[in-house]
Amino acid sequence: MTSISLAASPSKSAFALRYSDAGFDPVAADFAPSKDALTAYGAKTTSATVARVPGPKGNVLVVGSNGLSLRDFGAVVRREALTDVSLVAAVETEAQLLQLLEGLLLGGKTPTRFKKATLDPVSFEVVVPANLVTTDFSRTEKIAGQIVAIRELINLPANELWPDKLAQEAKSLATGLPIDVEVWDENRLEAERCGGILSVGKGSVRPPRLVKLSYHGGGKHIALVGKGITFDTGGLSLKPAEGMVGMKYDMAGSATVLGAILGIATLGLKVNVTAYMCLAENMPSGSATRPGDVITIRNGKTVEVLNTDAEGRLVLADGLSLAQETNPDHIIDVATLTGAARIALGDRYAGVMGHGDAVKLTLESASAVDELLWEMPLPPELRTILDSEIADLANVKIGNRAGGMMVGAQFLADFVNKETSWAHLDIAGPANNDAAPYGVIPKGASGIMIRSLIELAQRVAQ
Repeated sequence: MTSISLAASPSKSAFALRYSDAGFDPVAADFAPSKDALTAYGAKTTSATVARVPGPKGNVLVVGSNGLSLRDFGAVVRREALTDVSLVAAVETEAQLLQLLEGLLLGGKTPTRFKKATLDPVSFEVVVPANLVTTDFSRTEKIAGQIVAIRELINLPANELWPDKLAQEAKSLATGLPIDVEVWDENRLEAERCGGILSVGKGSVRPPRLVKLSYHGGGKHIALVGKGITFDTGGLSLKPAEGMVGMKYDMAGSATVLGAILGIATLGLKVNVTAYMCLAENMPSGSATRPGDVITIRNGKTVEVLNTDAEGRLVLADGLSLAQETNPDHIIDVATLTGAARIALGDRYAGVMGHGDAVKLTLESASAVDELLWEMPLPPELRTILDSEIADLANVKIGNRAGGMMVGAQFLADFVNKETSWAHLDIAGPANNDAAPYGVIPKGASGIMIRSLIELAQRVAQ
């Protein structure tokens, strides 16, 4: 747990100082080492940007900004601070301060219910100019807490999180906020003609669900659609053993749209938001969808399922169809959709594809909150490879590996009107971080794109 208080002058013996190439700025009154003096003080570097230095009042945590954003700087401090710290903050405005506090709150390890040892609490006394001491950062604190809760949810193993359990978790997290929650069970999904979600969930003893969350803040309408495969074996198109490791993260898209609407409601933004969490467990069994089966999506289009491991696009097809029926101003879907996204963009960038203003909005919003997003094209020739002889389209082209990320987006485009402002976010790379923490991203679930979607809603609400 991270707790924060604001002060006009430091009262604790440990300090964190923001480093710049010109020196340490600002500087605690009785400790102003130059860059060259670090060696004389016996500085022990623990990372590329952090050193612990013995100072006149005890150990000093020296943090080099080295081009880091305020958010990332705060996150580095949080990870290096093992005890209570007074942080002398080089901020001049409330916006800068809130970015720094966001980094402090998001930079720690994600809690887990499966270890007896709890995370050590750390408190920060953030020393700021006198005019910023009374800054209200309660909403920043609450949204950061929601993001950490979403990270913990994504980290849960599949034996602890299945479609109905995830639906109940969503209801619980929305409690106390002005969000209406509907949970559609398999009977309701059948009545609502959601053939994609039903087909993916047919092989599991734990049936699929759709969670519809609605926030009515007034103004323009944003629809969010999230892929929520609580575990993906590949179905009858079974993944190899090593390919199943990490497939508990395949519900990160639905968790992202959940986190976004929670944050938007917390801020009370003047915008209407409907989020669709499309939930299923993709398992092989005697009742599972077979390669070659034809299914009917909510909007009436038929799909020849040639690979049951390309299941995310099937559940999203129903969610996008439902979203399109409401004629929103923008539709944004989020999914760990393709391994091809990781091959193309690596593990830190998410890809965005689509048409209309939504693409530009997501790019601008991601940039504003220091999240990495890269626009990819939607080449029209890639749509032709999804043609089917017996249905409106196929979910894959067997044997074709070219442009897999864009092919997935082209499939989804069939369920969104061409004139609709629509963005598809493929977060397959950055949704889970297997490597060392970086910036505000911890090891494990990242919660990537939640802050971008909240920022987007703020821009639409203006």
